[in-house]
Formats: sequence, C-alpha cells, structure tokens
Amino acid sequence: MWLLRLAWALAVLGIAAGSSPSPNPTAPPPDQASIFADLTPAELRAVRTFLMSRPELGLSPSRGGPLAKNTLFLVELLPPKKRLALRYLDQGGPRPQRQARAVVFFGAQAEPNVTEFAVGPLPRPSSYRPLRFKGGRAVPFAARPMTLLEYELLHRTLAEAMEPLYRLLRDSTGFWYHNCSRHCLTFSDIAPRGLASGERRSWLILQRFVEGFFLHPVGLEVLVDHRDPDPRRWAVQRLWYNGQYFSSPQELAERYERGTLAVARLAEPPFQQLFSSYEPRGRFATGTPTEVHGAKVCEPQGRRYRLRGNRLEYGGWSLAFRLRSSAGLQLFDLRFNGERLAYEVSVQEAIAFYGGHTPAAMQTKYMDAGWGMGSVTYELARGIDCPDTATYLDAHHFYDADGPVRFSHAICIFELPTGVPLRRHFDSDFRGGFHFYAGLEGQALVLRTTSTVYNYDYIWDFLLYPNGVMEAKVHATGYIHATFYTPQGRRYGSRVHSHVLGNLHTHLVHYKVDLDIAGTGNSFETMDVRFENISNPWSPGARVVQPWLHRQPRRSERQAAFPFGKALPRYLLFYNPHRRNRWGHPRSYRIQHSSHAGRVLPRGWQEEKGISWGRYHLAVTRHHENEPTSSSIYAQNDPWEPLVSFEGFLRNNETIEDQDLVAWVTVGFLHVPHAEDIPNTATPGNAVGFFLRPFNFFDEDPSVASHSPVIVRPLDPPHLLPAGDPALDARQPRPLRRPGALHLQRHLPAGVTCPGAGGDAGHPVPGRTGVAVGTPRCGPCRAMPRPRLSKDNATSSSPVSAWAVWQPWHRHGHRSRHGHGER
Repeated sequence: MWLLRLAWALAVLGIAAGSSPSPNPTAPPPDQASIFADLTPAELRAVRTFLMSRPELGLSPSRGGPLAKNTLFLVELLPPKKRLALRYLDQGGPRPQRQARAVVFFGAQAEPNVTEFAVGPLPRPSSYRPLRFKGGRAVPFAARPMTLLEYELLHRTLAEAMEPLYRLLRDSTGFWYHNCSRHCLTFSDIAPRGLASGERRSWLILQRFVEGFFLHPVGLEVLVDHRDPDPRRWAVQRLWYNGQYFSSPQELAERYERGTLAVARLAEPPFQQLFSSYEPRGRFATGTPTEVHGAKVCEPQGRRYRLRGNRLEYGGWSLAFRLRSSAGLQLFDLRFNGERLAYEVSVQEAIAFYGGHTPAAMQTKYMDAGWGMGSVTYELARGIDCPDTATYLDAHHFYDADGPVRFSHAICIFELPTGVPLRRHFDSDFRGGFHFYAGLEGQALVLRTTSTVYNYDYIWDFLLYPNGVMEAKVHATGYIHATFYTPQGRRYGSRVHSHVLGNLHTHLVHYKVDLDIAGTGNSFETMDVRFENISNPWSPGARVVQPWLHRQPRRSERQAAFPFGKALPRYLLFYNPHRRNRWGHPRSYRIQHSSHAGRVLPRGWQEEKGISWGRYHLAVTRHHENEPTSSSIYAQNDPWEPLVSFEGFLRNNETIEDQDLVAWVTVGFLHVPHAEDIPNTATPGNAVGFFLRPFNFFDEDPSVASHSPVIVRPLDPPHLLPAGDPALDARQPRPLRRPGALHLQRHLPAGVTCPGAGGDAGHPVPGRTGVAVGTPRCGPCRAMPRPRLSKDNATSSSPVSAWAVWQPWHRHGHRSRHGHGER
C-alpha cells in the first residue's frame, strides 16, 4: 500500500500550500455561521508559519529527514466553546476568537510525545497554549497516527527483509517486493499495532500491486516492530505463510529451498477483465440497455436552497457546516423556522472489527479517525457521486503535510426527489368517484461527502426534509478487507475468489447530537406500548385488551444509557419541560434509529476499552466543554489506555432533568462478505443512520408552508351518502358521474418558458383533462412522464371541465379556467 501513499503524496505536493480555493456559488457575506467555518488556506499557512517561527518548539518539515524530529502533523479549526458561541449568536455578545487546533509530534525529545495546542487569534496568530484531554493525561508517542515518512521507512525495512524471499515470491506469485519494476508487491498494514499500550508492532499483508490490490493477498503476512524512533532498530519479528508461522525470513526461505514448504502458487492475473476491476463483463439476461443514460435529477427553475459561505438554508432549515480533517462532517446551529433544534450534529468515529484465521485478520480492528477519516475526502464524480446539478465545494486539509492541501469537489449539496410523496391522499366516494385528491412531492436537501479510508469508502449524508425531519445516513462501499484463503478460514467469512477470503466484520459509526429543543434546558423520556385488560364499558361481561402508552422519565445518565443486547425503547424523546405546543404537549424531538448494530467485543476486553461508546445504542449525557468528542485520533494505536474514555462520561451519573443534553448515537451492521461483494461492496442494504423527528414540537406538519402541493376537487361534488341504505349500498358499483380518468398536467407560471419542451410548455392542455399546476419540468427532464390519476374500466358522460384544481401559480383569488384558484 506504500506505493499508493507515495503517489498520493507526490500528487498533493503539487497542489499544496499555494493552492487557492475555488469560487463559492454565492459570495459569502459576513455571517454568524462563519465562527464555525473551516480554516481558510491563508489561516492554515499562518498557523504553520507562526509555530515554525517559535524556537522553543524546534519544528522541522514533515517530509524527509529522520523520524526523531519535531513536526506539525495536523491543523484544523478549534470550535468555540458552546457558551461563548450562544452568547454571540443569541445575546449579541462578543464574537468568539477564532483559533486553530494544532497537533505536534515531538519525536526529538528525550521522552517523545504528542502535544496539542490552541493557536490564535486568527487570522494573525500571536500565541499558543497546550490543550489537555479530560484527566490531564499526556499523549504517548506510540499512540500517534502513521505518517507518510513512517510508511517510507517501513517500506525500506520490508524491502530489505524480503530479499531472502525473492525466489519464493517470484516462483509462487510472479511478483516480488524488492527491486521490482512492473510485477511489484505492496502491503496493507493492520491496526491496532500490538497487544498493549506503548507497543508499535504492525502486521503487514503482502498483495499484488494490481488494480484492486486489496483483493490480491499472496499468502504472506509479516510482523514488524517499528516502535523505536530510529528505524535502524526496526525488525521483522514473525511471518505467516499459507497457514504456517516462521520466526524470520531466512527460516521461511530455507524451508522453500529444501522443498519442505507447502507453497501456494497463484495464477498469473489477466491483463484485462481482472476480477477486482470495474471493467464491464457479462451481460443481463433481459437485454435492456445499459449503455444509455438513466434517470437524472434536474432543477427546472434553479436551486431552491441558498448557500452563503458555510451557512446553508433550505425551506425552514438553516445550519452551519464544516468538514473536520480529523473526523468528518460537523453541523452547527441547526434551526427550523428560526428555532434552534440542535447546537451540533457530527460524525465522531467509524470502526470495523474483524475476525479471521490469519494473524492480520484476527488483529484487524480499524478505528478510522486514527487514519485521518475526515482528511481523505477525495473528489466527487459529477453525475455519479452526486447529481450533475449539485453544488460542489472544495476542502482544504492540513494533515501530514507541509501546508494546506486542496481537495477539489470534496463536498456536494443537492436537492433530491425522494421518489415517494411526502404525504398524499385520494379520498374515494366508493362509487367510482372521489371527494378530493391531494399530494406533496417528496424532496430533501442532501449535504454529502465521502471518506476513502484505504479499502473502504464511506458516503456521509445529512438530509433535510421540509417537515422538520433530519436524517443522518452513511453508506459503506469500496473493497472488502480480504485475507488469504485457507480451509480453516471458512468459519470467519466466505471464499470470494480462488485464494481470497472475505472476512466477517462489524461496522459501527458514532454520532454526537447536541440537542437544544426550544432552548438548552431539556429532559429525556422513553415511551413504549404496554397492554391492559379492562372491562368493556359498552358491553357488560366482555373484556377489552388494548395498548396504552407507558412513559418513563429518565432522570440520570445511567438510566439513559441503553446497552446492546437489551431492547431499545421505541420512542426516544427529548423535550423542553417549560415549553408546550398549542395542544398542551411538551415540545419534543425524537431520535429514531435505522440500524442493525451489535457489540463487537465483550465489555472491557482489551481493545474494547478504546470504543466504550460502542456498548450503547444511545447514551444521553449532560453537556460539558471537556467532553467534546467520544473518540480521538489516538484511539487506533492505543485502544488499551484510551485518552478519551466515553465510559467516563457516564461514570458520575449526573442528573439529566432540565439540563443541556447531548445524545450519543451508535449505528452499524454486521457484514459477512459474499461473492457479490466482488469487485466492490454495493450500497443497497449497506446504509445505516438515524432520524431526528419532531414529536409535538409544532402545532401541525410544518411542510404545509410549502406552495407545491397538488389539490384536486370535483366541481360537481358527490353526495356524501349514496342513495338507499348506506350500510348496504355505500360500496356498490355505480355509474360514474364524472370523468373516469384525471390527468395532472403541470405547466409553467406566466412569463416562464421551458426551452425545447414542446408546444404545451406553460399552457394547460385542452380536452378531457384538468390542470394541476406545480413544479414545472424543464431542460433535461422535459421528457419525464406527467403525473396521472386514473380509474381503469371507467366511463363518463360528464362535462369536460368538471374539476376544480388548486393552482399555486395563480395568486390573489385569480380564477383559473378550470376552477377556482383557492387555497
């Protein structure tokens, strides 16, 4: 894998510190949301320049040179404290100082360590101060994330160690590691790196360096100890080859030379249609066309959202957003119709814990914040990763580099037709006609980025719906983490190719949801259904069994922590005890899981201590400024003594009644790889997340403010009851008194045309149809079929214009020619 990392580094060096951001779709005027905005390239460079100028820090460039030096590893925004931000946002207080978080590796000290600093004020920093984790513990040097320099040194160590194995690798795979030009091997490294705190020993899986090399293990895994800052003291400690362990490369080579080694001989990979590639192969049995474009998203009258700097507005929604290099998307100050619902919603961590027969497989417990999960936000492909019509934004990361690196089109924003109505109703008269039809198109605004953490690709979405619902969702795709197939490995997964085992693993993702429901003083309760057996009040002697709502206030943090293995209450309600809606209910929001998560390890077992948040579906804590995250970039390489212990957030079991509350949400799923994961895991069925849903927060569905519904009423209203006995006659078929088919033809408002859409653009269609006006279809979508309501086998003799249709483009009581333009 080091070859890919080296190529990536060379590429980003060409677009590093001097890169300029792409223009924003709209000029960002000064805005309160900018206190949450990511650091600009100029600010990132200013932080580096300032810290490099401090002689007491003794910083050196990250690239080249020895490992035992002091380097600046990460620079990103240090968000303001919540109390200062709210004082500014809500009370007109002073604007919080803008500061950076800087992570420095002190490798040249007698006792190497990692220290984090707050640097400010920006844009012209003049001071810095150390940042401490809760409890005041220092960051061990062995817990630091990997760097490109360390990978280069690891490659040199491995190349030297693989020299005795040249003949074995060449004869069995056709590829080799040292001194190769075309038929090269690469490696993927495994974490955590050892078995206890302070260790830095990595298992390396050797793979053919071909397209999709993650699926090409050659049967050799190597354990390298690289803890010492001096790479000359690094050493290969163990090897695993085709089911057997060896203490040194020389021992393995000697076994091969003597002919006593069970050799795994791999066929030469084809030059075309490699099984791990995306090249098309095969065909569908139906013969339906796949070489032509499928359905596309369009915006026939332009964008319905507004982007001002990092402030996003859509319908009733407004929010600020940023893309953290350390962990990914982070939303701030989420409001609906001007009322704050949440102060922060953010991705905290994503893990994948594996099982397997090989040493690398059984050691694999990935914690992706430790791999720079938020910094690997590579360019989104227009029309595939996001619609062609999306707004694309660049990101700038200062992560393991000597300056800010621009990631083009790292974020996209677009409005998405959901394909299902937000709500609809056809009110039948049960005689072949109807009283009315009404419907509202389903649409949502999507804020998206991706994280390609080596083999896996995560697609991160936040969706905003017009009825006050927000959805957080993540799709998992990319290459599976595969190991060399042995018969003993079948109990840990599926054989997916000749020598490839797809190893079982569990994905867990953690979110922080700092809710402020109608204010910061919130309480939490759960609600579920119980059954009662009561006397029937209208039939003496009979019994009635029926459900009733069991509400359970959760008064302390332990009462509000729901571990895996126990049933999660179906309604999780956060409410303001002092604010009620019109109908007397506490104004509330609900968290609803969309997940199949489960425990990944027994409680307290070694590496599980580093992900103690993974014990709970949901945990609710009081907000504390010294508990900003549930994980850290150091958990991956030291999960045994984690710097951030989420369990410690719950230990004091504080009251959570009428307090500033934070919900910590875990979602995930078990993935047992299968043949259909070749070449890549597909997104359908591999998405999890949660919803934030209003629950008596409003007086009615707030989407009634949308001016896009279609409402159809007959001008000749049917009788509410048919003639004769209603009980016997209501559902009997009768001759229709109005047209049996209703065609809803959308058209444009006055003065708007649809280029190339044909002669009916902007005009109602005459004849035996009504007109329902809504969002017009233009441009690339002009050929989309028109919505239609119909009754099969219906006949009619009624007048053509027997429909009253609500038309949102006709205002101020104007009459349409097919009925009253009423609302």
